[in-house]
Amino acid sequence: MTQKSVTQTSLLSPDGLVQSPAFNHVAVVPPDATTIYVGGQNAVDGTGTLVGGDDVAAQVRQTMANLHVALTAGGATVHDLWWRTSGLVAGGPPPAPCPAAPAALAGAAPTVVVARVAGLAVPGALVEVSAVAAVTP
Repeated sequence: MTQKSVTQTSLLSPDGLVQSPAFNHVAVVPPDATTIYVGGQNAVDGTGTLVGGDDVAAQVRQTMANLHVALTAGGATVHDLWWRTSGLVAGGPPPAPCPAAPAALAGAAPTVVVARVAGLAVPGALVEVSAVAAVTP
């Protein structure tokens, strides 16, 4: 079993499940951790303007930049993530060819859910990311 520690949260990839550098399967968060919940972030800038148009890589870069800002506001970094949910608009490019998200995660490999969706709340948005982080004292 591969085990990676993020602060005091343990991320596990048990033997018998696929091993990937991009994600882990299990997160164990200690009871004394502060949990930071980040609501859906998409490719809008600080004024609410959609960034990137139809360019999914540009939208992913802005979305991940927004995730960084939100995590920082909560006292966390991407290395404190233990859960990430991504919604990708169906019909758009699959996430694998787009290196922007892994680059923005700087090697962090939280548990992950990726869903193909019919649409998002922001017209023209192609991707949205929600996340949960945990920091310990």
